[in-house]
Amino acid sequence: MPGIEPLQPSPRPALATASGASPTALRLVLGAQLRRLRGEAGLTTEAAATRIRCSIAKISRMETGHSPCKERDAVDLLALYGVSDPARTDEFIDLVRRAGQRGWWRSFADVLPDWFEPLVGLEEAAASIRTYEGHYIPGLLQTAAYAHAVVRSGHALESEELTRRRVELRLKRQELLSRCDAPKLWVLLDEAVLMRPTGGAAVMREQLAHLLEMTELPHVIVQVAPFDVTAHTSPGNGITYLRFAMEGLPDVAYIEHLTNATSVNKPESTDEYRWILDSLSAQSPSPVASRELLRQALKRYA
Repeated sequence: MPGIEPLQPSPRPALATASGASPTALRLVLGAQLRRLRGEAGLTTEAAATRIRCSIAKISRMETGHSPCKERDAVDLLALYGVSDPARTDEFIDLVRRAGQRGWWRSFADVLPDWFEPLVGLEEAAASIRTYEGHYIPGLLQTAAYAHAVVRSGHALESEELTRRRVELRLKRQELLSRCDAPKLWVLLDEAVLMRPTGGAAVMREQLAHLLEMTELPHVIVQVAPFDVTAHTSPGNGITYLRFAMEGLPDVAYIEHLTNATSVNKPESTDEYRWILDSLSAQSPSPVASRELLRQALKRYA
């Protein structure tokens, strides 16, 4: 069974990070470094909040990467944490600036919910993406027609222009799979996804043919989780688990709900979601056997 090997963290991550990483990922790195520096200084979140005259909640949001850090606040916090080396300070401020930049996805702000934006940014920086879907083919592998059908099912009353924009965003996200440094994508599909004729027979036929074609790529793995497996192990909601090659960036589990999503990056939480995905993978047919299941599903829509 193919796997994703754990990435060994550096004993002391450097302040500098990969220049090509997305702002979303850089905010996570920045937050982790702020949390580490505060811990090494033996200070509480209350002390940090007092220093930059903000709430404890703001410190927590910065340390988890959910809120940006201003340069002025970074300078004050570094002084509080005892970072006096000008070179390290300059590296940190450079990181703050890059973490505050706008990603390409901000041009889709009209159709990009706040709760979904973090996932798009993290996908850009991921070394590997594992996902379980119980309702639809994952967005990274959808055809334009299938994506249109999925979007309309959830936004039936919106204008066709907004639907077109949502589909355009979805297809733009897929470009990362064509990069020379494309992430490894490992998809677990509930068998129900293949049985549900989203968009009609013609759309499903095109979608399944595309899915089979994508499984021929060396960095794309698809497994079909049968009903007898998901009846006992299914997590219910879709899960996306992201791992990064950048130092200082923890794994992230992203759990999507009907109208919002939750992302976690603490090991005690991400370990549980990784175990769920590992369990589903171990109980499901191999990628080779799953391709045969996809071919059988394709014949049903002929």
